[in-house]
Amino acid sequence: MFRIRRVFDEFSPSGKGALDQVKRILKEQFAAVSEEEVETLPEKLRNPLKTGFQSLLFVAEGSRAEVRGFALVLHDAVAQFAFLDFIAAGRLETGRGVGSALYERVREEALALGCVGLFFECLPDDPLLSPDPAIRKQNTARLRFYERYGARPLAGTAYETPLEPSGSDPPYLVFDGLGLGRPLRREKARQVVREILQKKYGHLCSPEYNRMILASIRDDPVKLRPFRYVRQNVPILAVREEIPRDRRILLVVNQGHEIHHVRERGYVEAPVRIRSILRELLPTGIFELAPPRHFGEENLRAVHDGPFLDYLKRVCAGMEEGKSLYPYVFPIRNAARPPKDLPTRAGYYCIDTFTPLNRNAFLTARRAVDCALTGARELLHGCPLAYALVRPPGHHAERRAFGGFCYFNNAAVAAHYLSRFGRVAVLDLDYHHGNGTQNIFYGRADVFTISIHGHPNLAYPYFSGFAEERGEGEGEGFNLNIPLPEKVEGVRYDEALALALRRVTSFSPSFLVVSLGLDGARNDPTGSWDLTGKDFERSGRRLATLRLPTLVVQEGGYDNRVLGGNARSFFRGLWEERFGGRFHGRGKTGEGRRQGVKTRETPVPEKSPEKRDR
Repeated sequence: MFRIRRVFDEFSPSGKGALDQVKRILKEQFAAVSEEEVETLPEKLRNPLKTGFQSLLFVAEGSRAEVRGFALVLHDAVAQFAFLDFIAAGRLETGRGVGSALYERVREEALALGCVGLFFECLPDDPLLSPDPAIRKQNTARLRFYERYGARPLAGTAYETPLEPSGSDPPYLVFDGLGLGRPLRREKARQVVREILQKKYGHLCSPEYNRMILASIRDDPVKLRPFRYVRQNVPILAVREEIPRDRRILLVVNQGHEIHHVRERGYVEAPVRIRSILRELLPTGIFELAPPRHFGEENLRAVHDGPFLDYLKRVCAGMEEGKSLYPYVFPIRNAARPPKDLPTRAGYYCIDTFTPLNRNAFLTARRAVDCALTGARELLHGCPLAYALVRPPGHHAERRAFGGFCYFNNAAVAAHYLSRFGRVAVLDLDYHHGNGTQNIFYGRADVFTISIHGHPNLAYPYFSGFAEERGEGEGEGFNLNIPLPEKVEGVRYDEALALALRRVTSFSPSFLVVSLGLDGARNDPTGSWDLTGKDFERSGRRLATLRLPTLVVQEGGYDNRVLGGNARSFFRGLWEERFGGRFHGRGKTGEGRRQGVKTRETPVPEKSPEKRDR
């Protein structure tokens, strides 16, 4: 068994491990590939300017993270085409379905990206072009394999002209229309071929050669070679309708959060918040639900003081069912002598008078931390985007204090967990300042904390979030507060976010943790800003441009009339910009685009095509 997943970079341990194995297979299977081309693969994934294409790497991975094959695709967003640069199974994996699974995943990606088709090179099966019978037999097997998907070489062009008259086995240019049934127009074919020759083979092909190839594309629409190996009345293999798992956002929900339901009037942190968000997100089809794992308490103690943690556990366990305890005295003048009476001691560990303790507060907050850690763990295993949809929220919880509806700092626990594997940026987008996250990391240089929030002169928690708070000791300069005025609309907020992201980029983190508050929305009962769904969508798009493994942790947002819609808008922007696809809103992706195309069983794969220099 194996899974297909996309590898985005080498930041996570799983990404680095996969890339190392891909480079090994490249060296084993493609002798003509230079050492430089192999070693610059990670940079190509990060930097499209390197080749002029966006490089997309897919791996077939076994249960022990062994890479059994890979496919490298070059995407040109302007010309709207995908080029399959490499596809190969490992040395002992031929005939085990790896090649088929990889090729089908590549087709799904090309379709999701809105490409006119998938192009690639395949060596010829014509005796005049491939005189060696052994090589020609391999070439024939590959072309037979691709014909099952409807992919055939362009006919009537000079693309397969060798650079040198004596050259043999010049490649065909093969076109896979992805089952869309659309003809390949002449001007589009010329545009695609021009981009391939100039960007991929510019170091080999002269301008005269390129002009000759382009001039040979005369038919409109371009003709494809007739089927040679597959009967025309046999249905071609269709592209699957559903969004592949590795293109979805991992969604970890704090199941059972309803047990923490404070029914006092005016307590807005209610279970309906989660239901409002799920009602809008699940029909989109872009989320992959995952159950939360249970993590040891040592992860909590790494960011919260032990006595504080022990107190919350003890006092909550002793509470009567259905009763809540609100702090009412704050005995902090003598920090060394906390009150012995547990109810009185609540104010010793709390920053406000409206965050209650009850029997289920500890249990629910503990599960929320597990959700955040589950998302963080999946980032380390190659997941590019994860969302911990939790309540209670966490960003107001400090090292030794709770408050603001928050008991444990979910985002901070996840950020500390990730910090063992690389630098982490925590970006807080809640209307209220993330005082807890700032407090926990204020003296650290490996976690950069940024918060965009209402000015503390006007907004909770009132005592922190000022611009001059920049960190201390080793952490000086690694805390950034961007306090904004009482009234903020989309343009002003976007300017602040752009500044924050420039600072994130300068920090060069390996991971991004986003504390997502949606309480900046117009008419939210806890905020004063005027952000709309379009503003949240734009924010999601901006975050995606960082191209970082990203964990989103839910914080505030209390207007349930618009909460779910704003969450959907945010993730629409994040998902579309990160994966390059189109968001279809209610789960029907590409409905009706492939009518009449039937699906049949996956064929036994032949050997994958080799790459050859022109």
